[in-house]
Amino acid sequence: MQTKTFSILPILLAIASGALLPHSASFAAVHHATKPAPHKKAAATENTPPPLAAQTTLAGSPPALPAKAWLLMDFDSGEVLASANPDEPLPPASLTKMMTSYLVEQALRSGKLKQTDLVSVSQNAWCRGSSTESCMYLPLNSQATVIDILRGIIIQSGNDASKAIAEHMAGSEEGFAKLMNAEALRLGMTHTHFVNPTGLPDPAHKSSARDLAILARAIIHDSVDYYPIYAEREFKYNGIKQGNRNALLYTDPTVDGLKTGHTEDAGYCLVTSSKRNGMRLITVILNTHSAQARADETRTLLGWGFSSFEKATPIQPNTVVTTAKVSFGKADTVAAGLGAPWMLTVPRGQQVQTSVELKSGLEAPVTKGSVIGKVVATSNGKPMGEAPLVAQADVERAGLLLRTWQHMAKLLGK
Repeated sequence: MQTKTFSILPILLAIASGALLPHSASFAAVHHATKPAPHKKAAATENTPPPLAAQTTLAGSPPALPAKAWLLMDFDSGEVLASANPDEPLPPASLTKMMTSYLVEQALRSGKLKQTDLVSVSQNAWCRGSSTESCMYLPLNSQATVIDILRGIIIQSGNDASKAIAEHMAGSEEGFAKLMNAEALRLGMTHTHFVNPTGLPDPAHKSSARDLAILARAIIHDSVDYYPIYAEREFKYNGIKQGNRNALLYTDPTVDGLKTGHTEDAGYCLVTSSKRNGMRLITVILNTHSAQARADETRTLLGWGFSSFEKATPIQPNTVVTTAKVSFGKADTVAAGLGAPWMLTVPRGQQVQTSVELKSGLEAPVTKGSVIGKVVATSNGKPMGEAPLVAQADVERAGLLLRTWQHMAKLLGK
C-alpha cells in the first residue's frame, strides 16, 4: 500500500484559532458514513438546534446546550448531576467503538487476548483508502497486533480495526454485536442496541446519553492498564500519522478521554472525562451541529460541573456509625461502620445529612465485614447516595441453654 504521511500541525493551528475543523488535513479520514455535499455543511450551521435545558439536575442553573441529548455524571458514584433527554435512544456513530474497545480491553485483562496476538484483515474489514469513513489503513490480508488494533480503534477511530477485531474475537461483525449487547445488558445499558462494532448507520443501532456515560465509567474503572490510550493525541501506523479528534485533549490538560463520533444521522457527538482536584466528571453530548460545538458544549458543561459541585465525606473512615442489636449471640450487639472510605459529589456549599437503616431481625452468627444495613446521604432533601454498613466484629452464636433463655426473654418482652 502506498505510504502516506499526515502532519499534526494543522490541528494545532486550528485549535489556536479556536476552531478544530472536522475535515482537517491531518486526518486520513473523517467520521462520515457518506461524504456530505458542501451545501449540507452550510445547512448544518444554519440549522443549529435550539438550546436544550436540563430536565434533571442536582444543583441550580445548569447550562442549556444545543444538542439532542446531554448528560453530566459523577464518576465515583455514577450519579447523574444534570441531564437532558438522557434515555432517548439515538444514533451513537463512532461512540459505539467505546464498547468495541472495552471488550478488547476486558479480553486482554482476562487473558483471552494477548497484546502481541495477530489479527488478520479480511476483505470485509479492509478500508479502500477513500475519505468516506474513518480508517486505520490496515493493508488488505495483512496482520496487526491486538495492541495496535486497540490504538487504531481508540485514537484513529478505525472502522477497519473495529471490523478486524470483531471477526477475530467472534467470527463476524454480527457475532461480535451479540457480545456487545450482552455486555451492555450486564452494565445496565437499558436503552442500547448494537448492530455493528463501528457505529456505521443502521436504523436499529442506538444508544442513549445515560448508557454511554455508564460505558465510559466502566472503561475508566475496569481498564486501568489501557485507559491512558484514550488520552493519546496521535498514533502512527503503516506510515500514516493521525491525530485524536477529541479537541479537548489539546486544550485542557484535565481531560483524558474518551471518544468522538459523527455521521449525518448522529450529528457531532462527544464523550469526555475530566479530573480536577480529586473529582472526575463524565460528559456526553449527542447530536450537536459541528465539531467545534461538541467541544465548546463539553467545556461549558465541565466548567459548570466543577464550579457547582464539590467532594464531601459524610462519615469519616474507621468510625462506628451505630450499634446493631443481635439475637441469639454471645454478644447482644455489634458495632456497625463503613466497609470502605465514602466520598460524595454534592452541590457546592450544601450540608450533607445521613440516616441509618439496619437490617431487622439480625441473628448470630454475624461475620465481621458482613453487610448489616446501610447509611443514606441527603442534601436539601434530595438523595445523594448510600453506602453499606458492615459488622465491625464477629458475633458467635450462643449455646443452646443461652439461646433458650434469650428466646424466652424475647417472648416475655424482656
